[in-house]
Amino acid sequence: MKDMICIVCPNGCRLRVTPQGDSFKVTGNTCQRGEEFAITEMKAPMRTVTTTVRTAFPAVPVLPVRTADAVPKEKVGELMLFIGTITVRDKISIGDVVAHNALGLGVNIIAASNVLREG
Repeated sequence: MKDMICIVCPNGCRLRVTPQGDSFKVTGNTCQRGEEFAITEMKAPMRTVTTTVRTAFPAVPVLPVRTADAVPKEKVGELMLFIGTITVRDKISIGDVVAHNALGLGVNIIAASNVLREG
């Protein structure tokens, strides 16, 4: 049995997940998304990563970025090390790709701000 708080919506339901053979019983959720979240968390937890990367612009030394999609939780540390090697050298906009197919996970790292365009 595992207790967790659902992070899918602002309700923050307190979930209890109980293994039942090859499946799981989820209680405490107020919607189907909570049940799906709990089962995914038990089988293959995923995370969206948000952080910053260096830029080549002294007036804006860092740029907020995020993964375009969720990545396996066990890859977050390795992904953060990879992101730490990136330096943005172009004046990019929100949603522009900073790194394609990061770590071969099929997920792009994208700009999460227009701060380089505004300056």
